[in-house]
Amino acid sequence: MKKSLRILGLFLVSSCIPFLAFAQEAAQSVGSQGDLVSAFKFLGITIGSGLAIGVAAGGCGIGQGHAVRGALEGISRNPGVHSKIFTLMIIGLALIESLAIYALLIAFLLIYTY
Repeated sequence: MKKSLRILGLFLVSSCIPFLAFAQEAAQSVGSQGDLVSAFKFLGITIGSGLAIGVAAGGCGIGQGHAVRGALEGISRNPGVHSKIFTLMIIGLALIESLAIYALLIAFLLIYTY
């Protein structure tokens, strides 16, 4: 229980550091424009894009783990089809990784088109 709370605390602290960097940039723009709504909008976009890429990367990691586990189980049951299973696994891993790259692209678009 203590270990999981430490890990959760470390995750929360490390996930707030990039938001503070972006908040400083937004605060400087607020001082010149005087628009507090704009700063909160930027902060919301930053937090949303960070969460989106975090969820996408976590989901893709879990999916890749399941794909590799299934491929290794299939190869261990029938070693004769190693080349076919390995080829299909590599193609599947590439497609799963492309989903994480699409999420990263959308996160960058959200931040930089603001």
